[in-house]
Formats: sequence, C-alpha cells, structure tokens
Amino acid sequence: MSAARIRQLPAETINRIAAGEVIERPASVVKELVENAIDAGAREIEIVTVSGGLSLIRVTDDGSGMDRGNLTLAVERHATSKLPEDDLLDIRSLGFRGEALPSIGSIAHLSIASCPRGTRDGLEVVVDRGSKQGPRPAALNAGTRVEVRDLFSATPARLKFLKSERAENMAVSEVVKRLAMAHPEVGFALTTGERTGLRLPRNDRDADGLLQRLGRIMGRDFMADALPISGERDGVRVTGFAGLPTLHRPDASQQFLFVNTRPVKDKLLIGAVRAAYGDLIPKGRYPLLALFVELDPQDVDVNVHPAKAEVRFRDAGRVRSLLIGALRHALENAGHRATARGGTLTVETFTTGVAAAAARAPATASHIPSGFSDAMQAPFAAFEEPSADSTASAMPQPVDFVQHPLGAARAQLHETYIVAQTETSVVIVDQHAAHERLVYERMKAMLSNGGVARQGLLIPVIVDVGEDEAAALAEKEDELAELGLVLEGFGIGAVAVREVPALLGDTNIDGLVKDLAAEILDSGQSFALKDRLEAVCSRMACHGSVRAGRRLTPAEMNALLREMEATPYSGQCNHGRPTYVELKLTDIERLFGRR
Repeated sequence: MSAARIRQLPAETINRIAAGEVIERPASVVKELVENAIDAGAREIEIVTVSGGLSLIRVTDDGSGMDRGNLTLAVERHATSKLPEDDLLDIRSLGFRGEALPSIGSIAHLSIASCPRGTRDGLEVVVDRGSKQGPRPAALNAGTRVEVRDLFSATPARLKFLKSERAENMAVSEVVKRLAMAHPEVGFALTTGERTGLRLPRNDRDADGLLQRLGRIMGRDFMADALPISGERDGVRVTGFAGLPTLHRPDASQQFLFVNTRPVKDKLLIGAVRAAYGDLIPKGRYPLLALFVELDPQDVDVNVHPAKAEVRFRDAGRVRSLLIGALRHALENAGHRATARGGTLTVETFTTGVAAAAARAPATASHIPSGFSDAMQAPFAAFEEPSADSTASAMPQPVDFVQHPLGAARAQLHETYIVAQTETSVVIVDQHAAHERLVYERMKAMLSNGGVARQGLLIPVIVDVGEDEAAALAEKEDELAELGLVLEGFGIGAVAVREVPALLGDTNIDGLVKDLAAEILDSGQSFALKDRLEAVCSRMACHGSVRAGRRLTPAEMNALLREMEATPYSGQCNHGRPTYVELKLTDIERLFGRR
C-alpha cells in the first residue's frame, strides 16, 4: 500500500474548518458580531433573526465604522484590529479571532456595510460562500450593518445537528442578555422573527445602572433581593450583585459570571460561588447572581476554548479566595434579611384565595329569615372579652422594639408562628426554623473557638442504632466529641451517650443519635465530620431548637426576634427556607381597598 500524499488544503476548505470551530449554531454568529459592535464603541445595537437565525441574522450598530481599507481586510483570514502588539496574552477586547468573519462568509452569504463616523461614504463588501465582492457604495448611517443569510448553506450536514427554531431563538437571546449585562451603557434591541423579544435602554455605567440592567433581565425579584458585591486584592477586583440565600432556583441558569466583561462558564468561579453560599442554600438549589471579575489581561488566558467560554487564571487561588471573601462579606452583612418576595407571595396567595372563593359563591342574594337580625347580634356579646390569647399585646412593650427591624412580638399562633409589629409592617416568624438557624450559628462559632461546650448526663442514655450505625459512630467518636456529643460503644448495635452539646438543652437524644448515624453513613466513612460540618451541626441544631407546638412567653418571643436581628444568615433556616415573611402595611391596606 503506497503512502498517502500530503497536500495543502484550499482556502475555502480551511475557512470551513475554522468555521466549524467557532460557529456551532446561529447564536455563535450573533455572539461574534455583537462583540465586534461593542468593541467598535457602539452605543445602540439592534439584532434581528429570522427562522432561528438560519435565514437571516442582521446586526446593526452605531459604532466607529470602517473605511475602505479596513472593510476590505475585515473579511481576510487572520486580519484583526484587536492585537496591536501581536501579544496573544494581552487581549483587551471581546474578540480578536481574525478568521471569524471569513469563516462565516465561507458557509453563508455575508454582507458588511459600514460608514465611518463623521463621513457619508458608506461601503459594502460581500462574501458569498467564500467568493468575495466589493467594496461598493452603500447607503447607511454611521456605524456598521452585518447581514448573514442562509447560514450553513455551504455545510448542510451541520443543519441536522441544530435544534428547533424556538430553541435556537432562546440561545440567541441568552447570548445577547449576557453581553448586555456586561455593558449597561449600550442599548440593545433583539427581534426574533416578527416579535421583539428584548429591548434594553442604555443605563449609566455605575452600580445603579448595572442593577437596573440586571433587573430588566433577571426580574424584579432579583432587584429586591440583590446584595452589592465588591472586593479587591492584589490587582484582582470583583463587583456585581448576588441574591439573598432565600432566593434560589433548581438550576444555574440565573448565575452569570464575567471576566474582563467577557461572559464565561468557568468551573473555578462556579465552585467559588458554591463554597461562598455553603450551608445557606439547600442541596440541588442555586443562588441568583451576576459577578464581574477584573484583572490584568496578562493574568488570564481567554484562549483555552475556541468560543472563549472558559478561561485559565495565572493565580487561580487568589481569584477564588477573593470571590469567596467578597460574597461571604455581603451575605454576613445582610444579617437577618430574607427574600422580599415572601411577603408578596403571601399577599398574592391570600388575594387569589379570596377571589376563588368569591367565584364559587352563589350569585343570588340570600334570603334572611324572620327574626334573623335579633339572632345575629347575640354572638357579638362575647367580643367584650379578647377572643384569642392576648398576653403578648397586653404586656407593656418597649417603644424601641417596634422600631427594630423585626419589631415587637404581639402574639403566637398555633404555638408555631410569632406575629410581630414594626412601624410599617407585620412580621410572621416560624419559631422552629428561626431558632434552628440561631443554634446552628452558635455551634459553628463554638467549634471555630476550640469546641462546643458539653453538658454531662446524670445517667447515660443507651441508644439502639444497629451494628453498621454503631460502628460508624464509634469511628467518629473524637470528632463527635469536638461537636459536643460524647458517646461510646455499648454492646452490639448500641451506643451510650454520656454528654451532649450544652446549648441543645432538653433534646431528643435518641432521635439525634440515630439521625447522626444515618448522616455519617450517607456521607461515607472516608469523609471527616469536620468536612460534613454543615450537615452534622444542622442535624444537631434541628433537634435542639424550639419546636413547633411550644408556647412561648412574650419575653421569649422578643428575645428570639432580637437574636435573629443580631445573627448573620438568620433570614433562612438550615434548609434554605425563609424563617419569616414581612407583610408591608401598604400591601395589607390594598387587600382592604384602602389604597
């Protein structure tokens, strides 16, 4: 068998191979063209797609435009204005791949019309599946208009791998949203088919302008619950906004990360976010955030992936620690804050229920029997005395309690919920969930200061847990002792508990030990309990907290409210649920038609 002959590929084939690396779907084309518009200093960018971007992609901007020489070179391979010193590690723009435009032109019909600012000399160049024409005169305002028609017509096999028109439109929208987040000073308009799917006016390039832009994309709930993030260390800076822990989703679709204004999906940054929120978010849930990392371009490689979706940091540990520190600082400073959506949802639920009941009610007027007016007066005689436990409201309340964020306790409902009054709202607290978080935070603080204080039992408690569970507990005796739980093996399948964490008080030791044994077995014997602090301490706190069904005195209720105000993260329980909801007086007044 003769050796295969080596030959050089023709330019058209080379361009199509390059296109395969960069152009995965219509959204990839939109990304390249919008990035070019941003780099050209555009203040307004309009994007139009038809048939999911296969029939037409048009991107129009009011940027600096190109003269004849630049327009001609723009469609040549490896031609760029974005590497002035030819340094691949000093990239200060969104795009620099010289083959992007000629690659698009090799698999579609590409036309670029441009007019430099301050002139009226518009020109157009066309690349039709690799065949170049122009430049020729064109009529347009200052800026650039790029049209891509019949995408993948030169590589029809690629069409089989595309998704539905709706899915491709969503991918285009996602690309535009991410770029718009990083550039609030630029206005964007996106039309897919015959529908304008996105219109974002220009904002100031400051914190308020950024939050306004994020709110238009991520929703009003995020705006209400967003915490400003800011941190800087050794030439690395992180800014942006992150949602409260009580605002989370079942997927990471609302986590937006940027490096030098470039949208990325970087494992290091995603891991840092997960570590920062830690035990504040339930398993399988994801916080909402938009974070922007800025550093010297020499300290980050953006060419790890052809689409630049991944990056590599020169000092990854420095970036990770800064991100975690900035997020934790903001979350801790948020104190007891819980999602503002809680109160709104409560009002909406109540309103919906009332409306549904009204719809089910008979439309005809009721017949009032003779003597009914006398009978209906009788029950109101009982209203001379309180119809509920009014102990809390009857006791003298310090005036400043009402001025506190969580207000003054007024009542306890169903021995589970504390009702408090502030100057502008009504607060409803889940006493068990709130106290669970407080106990948990105390345990973590004690552990970091040398260990959890223990309380000896007069008579050891024997707990039957099963052979596997007893063995798992025995293996972790020393670590459990640091957490305040002292136990030892007691025959086959049982343990003797001699000391318990002091702050748990009169707890269900049997249930606590069985739950901990299950937790240890679930985590695997290879994990240290300190690494499972979140789960173990949370389990202990749950057993040691005020249970639902326990009646509290007014002093106890107010003490719980004050401690919540002083404890970080007390706005959510150990399972990520809100510990309280706040009903604004204005919302309550709307329910009764007062507003």
